[in-house]
Amino acid sequence: MARQVACNSDRPPTLKSSMRPRDHSRQTENMFQKPPKQPIAITYKTPIEVEKMRVAGQLAAEVLDMIAPYVQEGVATEELDRICHDYMVNVQKVIPAPLNYRGFPRSICTSVNHVVCHGIPGPKKLRKGDVVNIDITVIKDGYHGDTSRMFSIGTPSIAAQRVCRIAYECLRIGIETVRPGLRLGDVGHAIQKYAEAQRCSVVREYCGHGIGRDFHEDPQVLHYGNPGEGVPLLPGMTFTIEPMINAGKRHVKLLPDGWTVVTKDHSISAQWEHTVLVTETGYEILTLSPGATL
Repeated sequence: MARQVACNSDRPPTLKSSMRPRDHSRQTENMFQKPPKQPIAITYKTPIEVEKMRVAGQLAAEVLDMIAPYVQEGVATEELDRICHDYMVNVQKVIPAPLNYRGFPRSICTSVNHVVCHGIPGPKKLRKGDVVNIDITVIKDGYHGDTSRMFSIGTPSIAAQRVCRIAYECLRIGIETVRPGLRLGDVGHAIQKYAEAQRCSVVREYCGHGIGRDFHEDPQVLHYGNPGEGVPLLPGMTFTIEPMINAGKRHVKLLPDGWTVVTKDHSISAQWEHTVLVTETGYEILTLSPGATL
């Protein structure tokens, strides 16, 4: 589940981020002053904590593997939510982290076609040609595992297949950039460079995030940026990489339900996500399914 980019985050000065619509009637005469920068509180996981996160990550991946056969034409996204909820609660004995998180009403996110992220499962049925992102986060023994995956209903359009493939490559490139000695700006830059070279765009209002005992921890993991900038990568850091890639322009809008984010130009959006650990020599993907390479 993506995190909304904070207005005072460290990011390249030439890039502008958007926040949710503001109540301009409450702004004061100093509305143009830069807000004070908040300290970043990164938690570096101990070996015991890392092992708990491995368990949570594997359980999250297991839910995606379980639900895959049910993602087909004619199935309502609320039915996918029900199946996942029952599996998490009754079989895995874990807590579905999204449920009631800041008021989110379901146990998973289902983002179809032009929905960028945080789609709320509902009665609308999947149709042939749809692409859908299913985002799973579980809590096991107090620790979170967060992952998402794209699914196709039948054969999507060439454009939809293309943006799904590019988003997958963006995730791979971002993860393979992770190693001690580099910075988060290097990760974001690698993702942005590839996506834009493919004539796609990177969503900037929502980002990856630190994760552990809390669903959303520091640091913010922007999927764009400049090399050599941002938080340094150090062993013990755990965070999600989850680039949201649009086939059209990068601009998004928030629907009145307060959660669903869509592309402004109605173009297809795709996203893949993993929880990653920074190791002494590189990275470990904590949400990798058995036998998978990504």
